[in-house]
Amino acid sequence: MNVTVTRWWWIRHAPVIDDGGCFYGQMDLDADTGDTAAHRALSEVLPQDAVWLSSHLRRARQTAAAIGEAGYPLPEVERHRDLAEQHFGDWQGTPRAPAYEKYGGFYGFWLSVLDTAPPNGESFSDLRSRVGAAVERLSAAHRGRDIVAVAHGGTIRAALVSALDLPSPLALSLTIGNSSLTQMDLIEEPERGARWVLNLLNGFGVNGPLG
Repeated sequence: MNVTVTRWWWIRHAPVIDDGGCFYGQMDLDADTGDTAAHRALSEVLPQDAVWLSSHLRRARQTAAAIGEAGYPLPEVERHRDLAEQHFGDWQGTPRAPAYEKYGGFYGFWLSVLDTAPPNGESFSDLRSRVGAAVERLSAAHRGRDIVAVAHGGTIRAALVSALDLPSPLALSLTIGNSSLTQMDLIEEPERGARWVLNLLNGFGVNGPLG
């Protein structure tokens, strides 16, 4: 059978060093890449002949570099702004606690921004559309290849619900830990068309807040 498989290996960045208890979204914060065991585990399981992508944000780029330093023969990493985290607009740099209190806690807040964007920012639905379009474009550009993408919790959740055609609220049920690996395949067959298969969710990593 003439089957083409494009494999996506999603990695969430290492933990942010200090967010000050604030929304950070697309703020360009540093990551703590000191967990060498986590990055070594990733370096040993990731495919060697892969295309490497990351968001343009520093924490994603630093995590990719840390995996290289742990032993992976890292090629040039392409930077893509459309793989960045959800943009929280005017809320970026402001404390999360008051928003959580207003909307009924962590999950209440995230439900509130599924379809409604913060001022000068984007909703999760916006993020889902942005990331879904990026995945479609990059899958076509690197058809049949392994693609390693170092990105963000929101980005990976958006990619999953978009690819699997799930309701957006289900994204809140998906745990994507820092330095974790999520692997899915885009399978294309002449008679059956294209379909996504999720093979691994949140492997290797540790739990952490969205971002």
